[in-house]
Amino acid sequence: MSEYERFMEEKNKIDSYFDRGYQVISIFENLSGTFVDFVTGEGASEREVVQLQLLTTEARKYIATKLLFN
Repeated sequence: MSEYERFMEEKNKIDSYFDRGYQVISIFENLSGTFVDFVTGEGASEREVVQLQLLTTEARKYIATKLLFN
């Protein structure tokens, strides 16, 4: 898989979580990548936490941009 395809896959996952009303609760970065924890929105009857691992630098930049401008 090319770097661009990997980025697009990670970008689509990020967008799908935001589209479904998830919110970012934490971001942790180490040598294995960036780990983003999402939680369901306030209106959900049961809170669900999902962790997404980002491996591409472009996806790391994208999540930071989404957090700053949304």
